[in-house]
Amino acid sequence: MQQIILFFIKNSYRLLFLLLIGISFSLILKSHSFHRSQYINSANAVSGSVYETVNEANQYLSLKEKNLQLANENARLKELLFNKPDTLIKKTSEFENHKEQFSVIKAKVIKNEFNTLENYLTLNIGTSDSIKPDMGVFNDLGIVGIVEKTSKNYATVQSVLNIKSKINAKIKNSNHFGTLIWDGENVGYAQLIDVPRLAELRKGDSIVTGADSEIFPENLPIGKIDKVYLNTKTNYYTINVRLFSDMTSLGYVYIVNNKLKKEKQNLENEAENH
Repeated sequence: MQQIILFFIKNSYRLLFLLLIGISFSLILKSHSFHRSQYINSANAVSGSVYETVNEANQYLSLKEKNLQLANENARLKELLFNKPDTLIKKTSEFENHKEQFSVIKAKVIKNEFNTLENYLTLNIGTSDSIKPDMGVFNDLGIVGIVEKTSKNYATVQSVLNIKSKINAKIKNSNHFGTLIWDGENVGYAQLIDVPRLAELRKGDSIVTGADSEIFPENLPIGKIDKVYLNTKTNYYTINVRLFSDMTSLGYVYIVNNKLKKEKQNLENEAENH
């Protein structure tokens, strides 16, 4: 207490000076509207700038949560889209009996390989989230790969950029089918092989997943035609496809499960063995 008193006594002139400055400043603001308005405007500008900075910081910190919410919502919307009944079905009873063929689950890529011949991704979900091998993986731009192995909390995905990858695909405008592979050369391109010579092809035409795919819904985007080559020995086209998805930069993806896959496989096996 004694030290506080000594401080005030020692600095009494300085404190008195600051007090008088404060009183003078207050009187100027009260008696002059111009000065008062300038002070208020300056204070508002400073506080507004502070609030704006704080708001931007809060928005940045909430981006992760918002992105997660958007990914969940997208997964639900894509599931509804994949299970939309055929528009040719008109009877109410047929709509009611329509089965949901596909389910969609959101996941995040936590590891992404793209610089080898056999590239794989790792996802942050596994069997505890009902993930199984042979489920399709895609993002908002196009297909990404196929689930290969799973553990309780993780899954590995055979990337489209894998020389072992084979996916049923077609030319959207003509419905001619082929097999999508990767030749191991360019991470931005895949190849559609075994396309019959009768197919009408144009640079820029879209390549999408085919109806015969048991893993992906039909018409999921893959890429667009860049170049076309004719194999004179087989008389089939090989198409260089520029992929829609940037396989070197993957964040949230979606895993699609075809609930009717086994039923189709069993029926086709019975037909072949008959």
